Amino acid sequence: MRIVALEEHFTVPALAGRIDLDAITRRGFPPPGTSWSLTIRQPQLQDLGPARMADMDAAGISVQVLSLSGPGADLVPGRKGVSLAREFNDTLKGAIDENPQRMAGFAHLPMLSPEAAADELERCVTQLGFNGALINGLIDGRFLDDLRFEPILARAEHLDVPIYLHPWIPPASVQEAYYAGLPEPLGFMLSVAGWGWHMETAIHVLRLVLSGTLERHPRLKLIVGHMGESLPFMLARSEAILGGELRKISQRSLAETILQQVWITTSGFFTVPPLMAALTTFGADRILFSVDYPFSANAAGRRFLDDLPVSPEDKAKIAHGNADRLLKLPV
Repeated sequence: MRIVALEEHFTVPALAGRIDLDAITRRGFPPPGTSWSLTIRQPQLQDLGPARMADMDAAGISVQVLSLSGPGADLVPGRKGVSLAREFNDTLKGAIDENPQRMAGFAHLPMLSPEAAADELERCVTQLGFNGALINGLIDGRFLDDLRFEPILARAEHLDVPIYLHPWIPPASVQEAYYAGLPEPLGFMLSVAGWGWHMETAIHVLRLVLSGTLERHPRLKLIVGHMGESLPFMLARSEAILGGELRKISQRSLAETILQQVWITTSGFFTVPPLMAALTTFGADRILFSVDYPFSANAAGRRFLDDLPVSPEDKAKIAHGNADRLLKLPV
């Protein structure tokens, strides 16, 4: 069976090493040598060649849609950030050209320069053949409903490519308010993969609805990972509380907007209970397989896919069919 995984990560140390260390520290990245930093599987992240292919082959993964794991050009302002984003994307394009049947790409954007980021998205899609963009968390403390990011959203809508909203390290003020005072690294881990960044990404989607951003961009397509970042089990509750007020400014309900414009992936979530919530809210047509490699193992993701309690037809949709259609992948 063809299997497409689309929250799969890489890095380029030579390029990441050019980012100012103060900017990396201000964004909340743990210092080298901490227990959290040691979980960032650098050898696997850096490899875009035989070792990655071998791991994919062992798990039967047909295609990885690759995206940059930070730190990246979204921390760098001005021309330097724009140039660095181009270099990251050109490096990814070179790797894809080496294995065009096995790799695809999401653009990495210089988010501190929104007009240039929109242009880089267009270059990546029209010239490099990428399939959308992945954006990591808040940008300079702002969600994408901030009007400064309108050029990026409008360009993605025009190009008919999705934006993958990926969680990232919370801003320092959030870290302090919610996660300070706990034994480290537990406080930091709670703020990211242990809880916080899933909630933040759900808030990101909700803000895009409640601000009217998705009403202005009704053809914009969004992807979120980690079995929907809590949206499936919160959707009815959020609709009940927010829906009446939203109807005063929107022609669609909260649930209608999300279910029409958001797709979700299985990245890093390999148990049945969250899958059942996803199936009963988003449906099999809106769920796409992902691993979150190398932070999760291809083999674990494949075992979960094989054991999905769904029909063969729905398993094929989740494994590749939905991704093939949404990303317009060559089959």
